[in-house]
Amino acid sequence: MVSFTAIVGVLLTGANALSLHPTVDNIPRSNAISKPSAGCGKDPLLTSGVQTMTVDNKIRQYTLRVPLGYDSNKPYKLIFAFHGYTSSMTEVATGLWKTNISETITERWAYFGLQDKAEESAIFIAPQGLVNDPLGAGWKNVGGEDIKFVDQMIATVGDGLCVDESKRFSTGYSYGGGMTYALSCARGDQFAAVAAYSGALLSGCENGTTPVPYLGIHGISDPVLPIEQGKALRDDFVKKNGCQNTTAPEPAPGSLTHIITDYEGCKSGFPVRWIAFDGGHEQIPVDGGPNDSTKTWTPAEVWRFLNQFS
Repeated sequence: MVSFTAIVGVLLTGANALSLHPTVDNIPRSNAISKPSAGCGKDPLLTSGVQTMTVDNKIRQYTLRVPLGYDSNKPYKLIFAFHGYTSSMTEVATGLWKTNISETITERWAYFGLQDKAEESAIFIAPQGLVNDPLGAGWKNVGGEDIKFVDQMIATVGDGLCVDESKRFSTGYSYGGGMTYALSCARGDQFAAVAAYSGALLSGCENGTTPVPYLGIHGISDPVLPIEQGKALRDDFVKKNGCQNTTAPEPAPGSLTHIITDYEGCKSGFPVRWIAFDGGHEQIPVDGGPNDSTKTWTPAEVWRFLNQFS
């Protein structure tokens, strides 16, 4: 059985819903105890900006964002945000991935809009993918090289800053969603929760048996990575997290709505949430009209899901 709510703008609809859309307060929370990293209580070794390291004899880069007013005695959440195919860490870190808005408000959409929602409570990382074909950068994860990159970022940032190691999160769009899925498989015990926007099985899945709280978002008319590919990721988590596997409803084509489904019967602390929206391969869908970053519901919903584990 699943619980679902149809959302139209800010109105809740759907008389057939089994329960109201849950708030953060009535979703079971993680019982993880704060685990300060080696960098806590020490002078910071890292500052915001582009960082460079060598992984498997390849130069790798990521953009780091340290909270304003950083306190070395406060363990911070650590949130990864993986860019899509042909995109870049710069677009994610600056908000410029939303190209049809003015630069004066792009910071609001940095890290898929989560930087704004975090209100300086999290350290953010936007990794840069490798260029493995003529079209641009992505996350092929050949031989697990991108997983190793993440391992090294986790170690470096944990040593250089104060991180709560029980509150690591991964998010990603498109190819980045595939990378987030790969991380959940290979390093599921190191992440408190993950969220994939329009993702698919693109970066592999090694040792994918560990349950991980999962949020998936996908457009019903996605022409790039059809929704069936996103459902495959979701269904894997439904199985791993011990949830009841029931068909989730989808909004009707042309309705310009989204429907949130919370699967029931999941292992305690390992929820699965699925959001299907009437749209295509989009990062910031909007109910009731075309994409408009000032009205998208995605940052709030993703933050709601991740923050329950804080």
